[in-house]
Amino acid sequence: MWTAISEHISEVTGEKFVIENRRSVGGGCINQGYAIGNSDRTYFVKLNQADQVDMFAAEALGLKEMWSTKTIRVPQPICYGTTNNSAYIVQEYLELGRSGGNNAWQEMGRKLAAMHLRSPTSLRSRGSGFGWERNNTIGSTPQINTWTSDWVEFFAQHRIGYQLKLAKRRGGQFSQGESLIKAIPKLLANHHPQPSLVHGDLWSGNASVTAAGEPVIFDPATYYGDREVDIAMTELFGRFPASFYHGYNEVWPLDSGYELRQTLYNLYHIINHFNLFGGSYESQANRMISQLLSKV
Repeated sequence: MWTAISEHISEVTGEKFVIENRRSVGGGCINQGYAIGNSDRTYFVKLNQADQVDMFAAEALGLKEMWSTKTIRVPQPICYGTTNNSAYIVQEYLELGRSGGNNAWQEMGRKLAAMHLRSPTSLRSRGSGFGWERNNTIGSTPQINTWTSDWVEFFAQHRIGYQLKLAKRRGGQFSQGESLIKAIPKLLANHHPQPSLVHGDLWSGNASVTAAGEPVIFDPATYYGDREVDIAMTELFGRFPASFYHGYNEVWPLDSGYELRQTLYNLYHIINHFNLFGGSYESQANRMISQLLSKV
């Protein structure tokens, strides 16, 4: 397997690469991660089952699209494929440092805002409105990205609605789910976001600072959506440092009413966590649904 991966790297880079050392590193919740290298260079490799190669193909495309904005740092994708019974993706290896100081996180906020601002007109030449050119995954759950001109319709159908369908198959009890879907137009009334290229899964585990002090984001679930979905998720599983939000608002202040939308946007991830892990996420999602319906 490793010989096939090194040969693929050599083919796409045009420089012969032979693995001299390999060590296990974090690969997220669903993948195995490795740093492979020699005296000249190091790469980061994620592995999964061979039938998950489409997940890696979408990740590579998302990283490439974010990379092309020339705003916030992401690991550059090198190649992906299958060998034996495994799927793999090879990326630029970035030496991550500690949590980073306030300056680094403030710069991360500025650069994320720059990506959100730049993407609609300068990059999006395909499709129309909200979505992406292909479906991808949020964790290991399929994420539907069918192009939709209206954000309310997109979020109701392809985000909350789709997750609730999966939850029902899993045996989840969300008695107010349909009422919430019908209420989404009211919850998003007078909010007309422009399509922005979003990371899509921007929790604290997918953002860091390199050893050189440069902010970086990785493991995306990319699509064109309301920029606030990224900001909302930064507050879901351990809020980013306050300097991050200061930096973001310096470049592109959040719109009024964000606090209510934050709960709605994060509900998507909580229902997804129920679909992935079960447990207490069901009751947490139901509390959020009740909270949102009380605002209608």
